[in-house]
Amino acid sequence: MAIAVALILIVAGSVLFHLASPWWTTPLASNWGSIDGMLQLTLLITGGFFVVLNAFLVWTLLRYRHRERGPNVVRSPGELHAAYRPDNKRLERMLIIGTAVGIAALLAPGLFVYAEYVRPPEGALVMEVLGQQWKWAYRFAGADGRFGGVDPRFVGASNPLGLDPKDAAGVDDLIVPGDEVHVPLGRPVKVLLRSNDVLHDFYVPPFRARMNIVPGTVTSFWFTPTVTGRFEVLCAQLCGVGHYNMRGFVVVDQPAAFDRWLAAQTTFAAVQHLATAVATATPANADPLVARGQALAQSKGCTACHTIDGSTGVGPTWKGLLGKTERFADGSSARLDANALRHDIREPAARVAQGFAPVMPKTELSDAELDALIAYIGAQGGAAASR
Repeated sequence: MAIAVALILIVAGSVLFHLASPWWTTPLASNWGSIDGMLQLTLLITGGFFVVLNAFLVWTLLRYRHRERGPNVVRSPGELHAAYRPDNKRLERMLIIGTAVGIAALLAPGLFVYAEYVRPPEGALVMEVLGQQWKWAYRFAGADGRFGGVDPRFVGASNPLGLDPKDAAGVDDLIVPGDEVHVPLGRPVKVLLRSNDVLHDFYVPPFRARMNIVPGTVTSFWFTPTVTGRFEVLCAQLCGVGHYNMRGFVVVDQPAAFDRWLAAQTTFAAVQHLATAVATATPANADPLVARGQALAQSKGCTACHTIDGSTGVGPTWKGLLGKTERFADGSSARLDANALRHDIREPAARVAQGFAPVMPKTELSDAELDALIAYIGAQGGAAASR
């Protein structure tokens, strides 16, 4: 009897909690109200099964509960009693049919919604999203309306998207290297997604839009923004120790404001020209070791966690780090000279800076590469920001 009462309370409490719960989905900011409908349908079907199955359990507990009998009570000839029945074909058929109907009711509508989700309308604005540990980069087609080809062989500090420098179609592609991208209000946007390293997931909760980013392939979906604003982008697949910090923003602008923003973006040709100018410049105070360290910091993904302007990141800022007395999580402290930094880079788990998580992975670096990286860290002058 106690179990039956407990099940009744659990079911009643679950239904009441759902009706009174403040944990609802974020306000919709795109055309995908049908996905909200699918969420509600899924909750209705699974919730219905939850109530019915628990009600059946309560009924069986009450209907077939054990009844105490006195020592002189004799069982009547027609009284029901438990029987060994290893098979029940009728019950199995009912369960198979009921389960199949429930699964079909869950899956079939979703297949129609998904078919529309990956089939953009004609004239949609095409935006490419690149996911890499642990940041986002974006690209739009230039005046020719075509994207240039890409290949992992071309990925580098000045070409994080890996565009083919010899592909004429990519010369005017617009590169958005930061974590913020803009899209126009009311216009369908087709999103192409790819990865430079591991599995990621581009997710904007208010858009009800997300898609896995699979290395070696291009996935896609589309949406139409319906509300202006600044919406957070999350990575919804565990992609490494810095996963929690892989965030960005999508800004929905009025069409005229979006056109002005897009016109201000830099073409791939301009980015390459600037990179060449920087690489070939030979000022009197140029230090090739520092330049190599900067390139290593970008190619090894260090800049995803460590800033050089004193701001807080996943790891300690590099501004003023060389020579600083650092406090560690175990309560100790030490001056970070070149040898100390070499040790901490090679053995990141040995001691962790106070206020930061032990998430830095081991990175294979030669002695020469380590010297260049430390030279670059040392070139970041000024006092580090307080935490």
